[in-house]
Formats: sequence, structure tokens, C-alpha cells
Amino acid sequence: MKKIIPFSLLLALCSSCATTKDAVTLDNSDPNKYMATITASDLKTHLYIVAADSMEGRETGSEGQKKAGKYLISQYQKNDISYPKAAQSFYQTVPAEFLNKKYGENLNDSQNIWAFIEGSEKPDEVIVISAHYDHVGIKNGDIYNGADDDGSGTVALLEIAQAFATAKKEGHGPKRSIMFFHATGEEHGLLGSSYYSDNPLYPFQNTVTDINIDMIGRRDVAHANSNNYVYLIGADRLSSDLDAICTLANAKYTKMDLDYKYNDKADPNHFYERSDHYNFAKHGIPSVFLFNGVHADYHKKSDTVDKIEFDALTKRTQLAFTIAWELANRESRPVVDKQ
Repeated sequence: MKKIIPFSLLLALCSSCATTKDAVTLDNSDPNKYMATITASDLKTHLYIVAADSMEGRETGSEGQKKAGKYLISQYQKNDISYPKAAQSFYQTVPAEFLNKKYGENLNDSQNIWAFIEGSEKPDEVIVISAHYDHVGIKNGDIYNGADDDGSGTVALLEIAQAFATAKKEGHGPKRSIMFFHATGEEHGLLGSSYYSDNPLYPFQNTVTDINIDMIGRRDVAHANSNNYVYLIGADRLSSDLDAICTLANAKYTKMDLDYKYNDKADPNHFYERSDHYNFAKHGIPSVFLFNGVHADYHKKSDTVDKIEFDALTKRTQLAFTIAWELANRESRPVVDKQ
């Protein structure tokens, strides 16, 4: 498998896609205007709060994580985005009994957080955009801020939600519903998303796709000369449609190099099974994972906001937005045509 697909080949693929049945069209108004509301300045503002020392590393069930969660909710409320009508609040409680049953880590009760924009034409069909908001807390007196892991994905969700909310206010809201899902307990074994998969708010047959964002603010050694890339993992595992949508959205709007190295089933890192999308994919939901790769500060106290490359974070967030835009507005949901 080639590591990087050149942009020229992406355009050729897009041209081919456009001639097939149920072609990817990116309709329902041009998303460029709303994509442009996703800015490095806003992402930086959010991330300096979410990954601040005052959040104490956002350990699962800790007071610091709860404080970070309250900030996330305040931003949804600021943009007039509520929790799902099917829920009682922004929280899905994940009980300590569930969190500790596998490893006995003595974690406290924690919460997944969800926010929701209802679709205008197909409200019962739900797209999930996910990121985990926990990290590993404090070790030996040192705060592990987790700016990239996964502060970057956490603040990306806030900006994507704001972009969709702006579009809706201007009469271009998504046709399908979108749930913004902040998972807890990822660092302890994908526990928050596992709990959701056991207790879904919406039936999985109505869940169209999961777009998962975990570490998109840095670069790895393999891309030392440019941050204009993103690893795309899993898009083609269950659905050729989802893979085509991701390819076209990037070719038309963000024009990054899509790196498929970690999509190889033989890759020893097995990243496909190591973030929250997997708990959707294992139920047959087409899922894609956006990732910048591992760097020297991964799971270290040095994963701090000053090392985030906000130009890269912005473009990767915009890519996730345009993928979601197409999924929300195309006529048909992505077909599941692979095992």
C-alpha cells in the first residue's frame, strides 16, 4: 500500500466518483463560508482552556475533567446548541462500576458529553462526531495536559459544532442530525464509547457514521518537512462510499495529503482498534479516524499547548467538518458494502 496518495491522484479519483451511481456531490449550499468560521484563533482560545493546568490533566472521573466538561457545555450553550431531545441533560453518566470492572483502577463515576443539532429532513438519521476529552491526569506531581491527546480533537468538535450552528441559523442546517460526542475513559480502554455502544441514545440502525478525531494538532517524524497531511484510518473498512466522501471532501476543500499507512490491516500499531470510533465500527457503523500520528510528547507531561501547530489543527478540523457536511446532506447514507 502506498503511504501517501498524491493530490493529482485524488482529483482523478474524484472525477471517477462523480460519474458513478449516487455520486458524491457536496450539495445543500457551499460549505466554504461555514468552514471559514473554523479558525486557528478560536481553536487556540479553546485549547488554552481545555488543556490548562487548572484542568489537572483531565483524568477520567476527576474534578479537573468535570471542570473541562463544564467548559465544553458552556460553549455549546453559547452557540444555542442543546443536548439531544432523547436525553435529560448534556451528560451520559458512566458509572464507576463499569469503568473499573475490567482493570479495577478505582476510577470515579464519569460522564460522556453529548450535544445535538437536529436534521431538517432526516432527523432520525444521526451522524456522530466524536473525540475523547479525558487524559491521564497528574503523575508524580506533574500535570499531563494532553494538549494534542486529545485536547486537539476536543476543541475541534466545538468549532465544527459552531460552524453547523451558524449554517443552521442562516437556513443551511444539516439534513441529517449530528451528535457531538465527547467520550470519557478513552485512556483506560475506550471505556466511555464502550458504555455508549452498550447503551446507545439512538438505535445503531439509525446511526449513519462516526467521524472520530483523536490527536490532530501536531506532526510525526515521518512528516518532518510538512504538516499538510492527516492519517485517514478506517474509512474503507466498512463502506466504499465513506472512503470516497473523505477523498472528495479533501480534494475539493482542504487539499492535504491523505496518508493511509495506518489503515493497513497488517500495520503492527493497530490504530484502527485504539480509539473511540472502534466501538461504533464493531457494530457495523461506517467510521473514520483522523489522526496526526505519534510524536515524542505522546503521553508525556510535555504534550503542551505551545507545541500545537494551529495551522494544521485548523485544516484537519475543516476536513472533518466537510466530511460531516457531505454525510449530513447527500441523498443516501453511506452504503455498508464490506465486512
